[in-house]
Amino acid sequence: MTTVPRRGVCLVISAPSGAGKSTIANALRAGDSSLVHSVSVTTRAPRPGEKEGVHYYFRSLEEFRAMAERGELLEWAEVFGRGYGTPRAPVEAALASGRDMVFDIDWQGHRLLRDALPDDVVSLFVLPPSMKELDRRLRSRASDDAAEIDKRMGAALAEISHWSEFDHVIINEELDRAVREAQSILIAARLRTRRQHGLAALMKEYEAH
Repeated sequence: MTTVPRRGVCLVISAPSGAGKSTIANALRAGDSSLVHSVSVTTRAPRPGEKEGVHYYFRSLEEFRAMAERGELLEWAEVFGRGYGTPRAPVEAALASGRDMVFDIDWQGHRLLRDALPDDVVSLFVLPPSMKELDRRLRSRASDDAAEIDKRMGAALAEISHWSEFDHVIINEELDRAVREAQSILIAARLRTRRQHGLAALMKEYEAH
């Protein structure tokens, strides 16, 4: 099989809570072993079973802020006194070697990641079929109480208002179809002419014959 060297893709998937971005991202990773998982930095304490460098890179808030100041994080935020971010070095190494990464982050993270890697980010926003269906999905989660669901529903419209900032939008009404659509977006991004930097060498081989 002829393969052409190319630069990797950062596929960013965003959505309001409950619309299915994490489920779709996990399905993509499960169906394609070549996708690289991005390990985030966090300032929260490890939970039982979590390992350094596997689930997260655990750092103090001071260390986290220093990393951000040095430009070592592609995107980062502090929420309720805790920091979360994406380390720059592993992502850039993966892209340079032709490996793809899938991120399920919010619209603010998407903005920061696109600013940091404008030529590498391909973005997808996932919409629920309706706000009524989104409410039903959130209330079907046994782990969330009513107050938390109301809070998430209150934030959903504000998150959805950023849909036009994304390259692609899909409606997650039927999960299998939504996953197939996300896979199609990733495949198309891989095949962009400018991303396949090995095409020039292949053309020389053609010309030699």
